[in-house]
Amino acid sequence: MRRSERQIVNRTEIDAVIRSCQVCRVGFTDGNEPYIVPLCFGYDGEWFYFHCAQQGRKLDLLRRNPRVCLELDEVVSMVPAENACGWTMRYRSVMGAGVAEFVEGTAAKQAGLTVIMNQYTDRNPPFTLAAVEKVCVFRVRPEWLTGKQSLP
Repeated sequence: MRRSERQIVNRTEIDAVIRSCQVCRVGFTDGNEPYIVPLCFGYDGEWFYFHCAQQGRKLDLLRRNPRVCLELDEVVSMVPAENACGWTMRYRSVMGAGVAEFVEGTAAKQAGLTVIMNQYTDRNPPFTLAAVEKVCVFRVRPEWLTGKQSLP
């Protein structure tokens, strides 16, 4: 990392950034072209969980190549300046990569969906069997994670 003073090396701090984020961007490979999708997610400290329809481009890509990259960011504030090139942003971000795998079985899918819900709420609403069977759930255990921040 070019700006090593901005690197977040403590895993507890990296996990805190992840827990504060609302969206995880997942990068897939489509031939020799990247394909990035912003997704709702859940993180249990080991795995990132995602859900989607049972058909679509990202699933086609995962079946061809399950390697993905992850990006999450949190904008803390904008910092205006007199000169346009002086403007900056205070932020925290995390990047990582890993191999996606599909979650199979009703109980395992429900557990993954619960992790996703826990990212956004303390409430634990029940899932109907029909809803669980209707969605695809996949997860990624990152092989590496790195954090970066620009704070006051």
